[in-house]
Amino acid sequence: MFWQVGLAVDAVADPSALLKQTWPLPVTDHPRFVRQLAQLNQVASRLAPDEQWQLRYLDAWEAMYEGQYAKSEVQFRDIIQHSSDSRMADRAAAMLVSQYGITRHYTEAFELANRLAARLPQITDAKVRFMVTLNLSQSLGLAGQTDLAIRYARIAMGAIPAGDGPCYPAASLVVALETGHRLKSGSPELQQALAACPAAKEPVYNANLMLTLADRYVHEGQSHRALALLDRIAPSVEANDYAPNKLSALISRAQALVALGDDDGARKAALAVVAAGKPGDIDDWLKDAYKVLYRIENRQGHAAAALDYYKKYAALDKAYLDDVSARAMAYQTVQQHLLAQKLETEKLGRQNALLRMRQTLDTKKAEANHLYLALLLMALAFAALWMFRLKRSQLRFKKLSHLDGLTAVFNRQHFMGEVDRMLRLLERRAGAACMVFIDLDHFKHINDTHGHAMGDEVLRHIVAVCRKHLRAVDLFGRLGGEEFGILLVECSRGQGVAIAERIRLAIEMAKVESDGVAVGISTSVGLAFTDTSGYDLQRLCKQADAALYRAKRSGRNCVMVDDEGDADRLAAV
Repeated sequence: MFWQVGLAVDAVADPSALLKQTWPLPVTDHPRFVRQLAQLNQVASRLAPDEQWQLRYLDAWEAMYEGQYAKSEVQFRDIIQHSSDSRMADRAAAMLVSQYGITRHYTEAFELANRLAARLPQITDAKVRFMVTLNLSQSLGLAGQTDLAIRYARIAMGAIPAGDGPCYPAASLVVALETGHRLKSGSPELQQALAACPAAKEPVYNANLMLTLADRYVHEGQSHRALALLDRIAPSVEANDYAPNKLSALISRAQALVALGDDDGARKAALAVVAAGKPGDIDDWLKDAYKVLYRIENRQGHAAAALDYYKKYAALDKAYLDDVSARAMAYQTVQQHLLAQKLETEKLGRQNALLRMRQTLDTKKAEANHLYLALLLMALAFAALWMFRLKRSQLRFKKLSHLDGLTAVFNRQHFMGEVDRMLRLLERRAGAACMVFIDLDHFKHINDTHGHAMGDEVLRHIVAVCRKHLRAVDLFGRLGGEEFGILLVECSRGQGVAIAERIRLAIEMAKVESDGVAVGISTSVGLAFTDTSGYDLQRLCKQADAALYRAKRSGRNCVMVDDEGDADRLAAV
């Protein structure tokens, strides 16, 4: 063994030349990159100081590729803080932005991205500027800023440095479109990216794009095409040994097979994804695997197993939605922090200017000015305090006027007003929403049998159950009597049905107890979606109400959507 290492070291006659050969290899020929990286680390002492920093960057890149994020973060930070080469520091910062996104350190990711964006005009190296622009596109896409992510990707496509190809910016544009739910199998951007990333030169990116195309096929109902494509690229995915691509291939195969009725094949692929998961994972692959397993067990009549998989799927789906909200919140927090810093800087500038003016005055005039200023500040403080207390009282009464006195959710008038306002906002940015109408089954019987006090307790309990399944951005109101309305913001059809079903199941499982009496409850739910009903409030409510009445007529205690065909398909699942 030792003599083999010695031979390898002796074989590196020119470490600098080997370093230059290694730079383009990470995604074009990863196995060769790993071998040459090992050789370079054996002769690191023979490299110049700036070349040693380049080697440390490549080591950090490989650690990130292998999922050793704690190790790669330390290495990237060391480069950012101590490298005398600003180009290498900027490269490391760009990679660290991507890693923070992967490890869900969103606040750190967006803070570092903002610093890079501010520094972008000072970055003169074309290759570094190109890389920073691409990573900014990725981080903004993660924050839900799809238009900005697309813009940065197109900027990179228009400024490809010499020696680089169009693959990376083309692939970044596809990622931005996919993250923003704007990508289809026939999208020209996807075809352009595949042409720009041929398998012979960019095997990792090519495989990733092919898997994106397969995923689009699956979601567009073209399962046979998806399977054919997955079979064709399987050798490349295996050779690259890139874990995300392997998981993506497995889940697309499972989804295609279950759609075609091949339960055994779909189960095998889905269980392989589950086996690769780790405790605490909330990625889409694991969530979709549980959904496939639920569909299989439900279709085969295994109720207990189906319920177990559905609970795991629902938990991951909620965690995923919470993660999306966390990203948006982190982005807004960083933006507000930057605004506060800007305001503080402007405030200090004004204070310094005022100080210089005061220094030109004589002592007595300065003392008089200080006295006048103190009196003015006291008056302003008293006025501000009075206005604050008055405003707080006004806001309190205004808030109380918007709430239902029994359940403390929005009353009907305020709920409808807020929904109308939100629909207009969503229409401007082509967002999606789901209107949910909930009506308690046989509520009059509860009032007649157990009294109105029990009825009130049931309504308060139902509101508490529903709140557990809603996000901060969702709108919740009491429409009257035992009927409630919910607007799920930025919610696809699949997510809306899943959330409504979780609420229905939670209400069904809940028992309300008062004075030793337990009452069981069930509810009927009607859904309407903006993708079919549009953003008109009256039409959306009419469709949700119609779906609710179909649920009532279908025996109650079920979820119906605004389209009968969708309802049939939901029942089949």
